[in-house]
Amino acid sequence: MNILQRGLILVLVAALPFSARAAGELVVESAWIPPAPPGMAMYAGYATLANRGDADVVITAAQSPQFDDVSIHETVVVDGVSKMRALDAITIPAGGEATLAPGGRHLMLMEPRAAIGTKVDIVFVLADGRRVTAGFVVRERD
Repeated sequence: MNILQRGLILVLVAALPFSARAAGELVVESAWIPPAPPGMAMYAGYATLANRGDADVVITAAQSPQFDDVSIHETVVVDGVSKMRALDAITIPAGGEATLAPGGRHLMLMEPRAAIGTKVDIVFVLADGRRVTAGFVVRERD
């Protein structure tokens, strides 16, 4: 091996840890879905979204084969009235967390095909093209 080849290998090896650290890492924790009230065709999804990486994570969409449509929403109070609005994205800073919770940001899950006690997969689509799958349990509220 000549000196040029050794130098190239050293440069590549030195760059590996930096590349791995430079990405955000989405971790989905405490993921659950309460069943909808009778007659309702939608559920809501809740979880803690943690970024264990060194760069921001931007979630641009969510999908699931167990629902006809999945979207990211936020509940806001406008002039004393609670309203929901769709969000284009959720940004989670490096080392930070975002919460999907009742009365705040949440997933809207339309036309469910999941019963109480089942686990459903929800895929979070990130701005950089990565997809992160998380298991959500359909269960009654605590």
